[in-house]
Amino acid sequence: MSNNYKKVNVQEDARVELHDALGLTGAEISINALPAGASVPFVHAHKQNEEIYGILEGEGNAMIDGEIITLTAGDWLRISPSAKRQFFASRKSPIKYICIQVKANSLEQYTATDAEIF
Repeated sequence: MSNNYKKVNVQEDARVELHDALGLTGAEISINALPAGASVPFVHAHKQNEEIYGILEGEGNAMIDGEIITLTAGDWLRISPSAKRQFFASRKSPIKYICIQVKANSLEQYTATDAEIF
């Protein structure tokens, strides 16, 4: 096995954090599942990291700085570090989402500008 990659299998849990499992050095990624009617039990913000949320299944809401945002499968959402946020599954549907956490304003290269073709 090459030291240039690491593969893990994620089982169905309420929350899986991949930082330690994959040895991530530039991001934190978590996969989250809330049953119908449930919510993340706290409001939070960050000091440095923006978060990117991708809704994988179901529907629900995010409360961001007091504003309610409707979320459905296929939606993607970026939230600034200082924004206060909390997530909710709808009463009739569970919600499953991925959260990617990265340091705000740290991206210097991406896609074609960071790739080398061999």
